[in-house]
Amino acid sequence: MTKVFEMNRSERGHAVAQPLLSLHEVDTYYGSIQCLHQVTIEIMAGSLVALVGSNGAGKSTLLKTISGLQSSGAGTLAFNGQDLRRVPAYKRVGMGIAHCPEGRQIFGDFSVEENICTGGYLQPKTTVAEDLEKMYALFPILKTKRHQMAGLLSGGQQQMLAIARALMSHPRLLLLDEPSMGLAPLMVEEVFAIIAKLRQQGVTILLVEQNAYEALPLADWAYVMETGRIVLSGKGDELMHNEQVRQAYLGM
Repeated sequence: MTKVFEMNRSERGHAVAQPLLSLHEVDTYYGSIQCLHQVTIEIMAGSLVALVGSNGAGKSTLLKTISGLQSSGAGTLAFNGQDLRRVPAYKRVGMGIAHCPEGRQIFGDFSVEENICTGGYLQPKTTVAEDLEKMYALFPILKTKRHQMAGLLSGGQQQMLAIARALMSHPRLLLLDEPSMGLAPLMVEEVFAIIAKLRQQGVTILLVEQNAYEALPLADWAYVMETGRIVLSGKGDELMHNEQVRQAYLGM
């Protein structure tokens, strides 16, 4: 199995000391409309945390608040012990927070390889070529299509491309927003197999997903969000058997 970046695995030993990411009673507003209400979550280094909930629950807003694309109101937001509230988005990337957005948002008129390389713009040029080969080892289909325009890829291939681009920044925390959205069932399985591989390699992941059936079994810990509030939390396998979660998100 090809390792992505060795630094991610080494952080596992520090998981007990303090959370890598900590939000405490965070509020977020779009204008005068409050979208997040006193959200409190923690993510330990080396873990995969799932955030599940229905469409419009505020999951994507939470990821944008963490990555700096949306400013937060009240509450505390810390990454590796550092206050993030006044840190702009581009500096959060440099700190190790990579956001793989909903809908992929790849550059359709760029080649696959150009798209991947944009993710390494903060890395030394001497390491970009090596990192690119790591991405091709993780996503072989992207290597075969490296000179093709990214807009011509299938939805699943575009999702792989978006993840590869995010990994090029050497993230300490990878934010994945709805990676299964709009994909055929077979491609959903393939994308989640990649996420499972990243988890095994020690990449710290916050996974936002409507597909709780796929997300919860992978999760070390999980949160359920409704109308901008965290309403349930627990180990992923425990929430899989929670009657409220099963009825609302698993169709059981």
